[in-house]
Amino acid sequence: MDFIIREATINDAKQILDLIVELAVFEKEPDAVEVTIKDLEKDGFGSNPVFKCFVAEYNNEIAGIAVVYNRYSTWKGRIIHLEDLIVSQKYRGKGLGTLLLNQVVIYGNALGAKRINWEVIDWNEPAIRFYEQKGAKVLRDWDVVQLDEEGIKNYLSKI
Repeated sequence: MDFIIREATINDAKQILDLIVELAVFEKEPDAVEVTIKDLEKDGFGSNPVFKCFVAEYNNEIAGIAVVYNRYSTWKGRIIHLEDLIVSQKYRGKGLGTLLLNQVVIYGNALGAKRINWEVIDWNEPAIRFYEQKGAKVLRDWDVVQLDEEGIKNYLSKI
């Protein structure tokens, strides 16, 4: 299969959302996706994009995506965060994850990033093995900390 790896365009927003939903179903959280096509269009392709998305295309279908954004490390300097690398179930095992990760690493290097960060859910052993085979370190001694929308509101109500 010959995949085309390219930067996403606003016209890809619907298929990007479809893959996000597919990932949520895979991660057993089918109702967790709140982002909309309009959000993706505004946040990724508006006048001040907050993320960059690379897509893997096959026969005019988006088979996978990698969504990244800029971060800053007080210890390292410029880093990028890989929010999601998603390969549609029907295209897994064809090297597509490698192609997308390659593009993310090329992009990060071109930006002068000192590190690329991402998370992987602890029960997704195939993904963990994939990342480790690529030379990534899976830091099992760190916990992810989040304030969700309700948590933000609760926090603000107490200050």
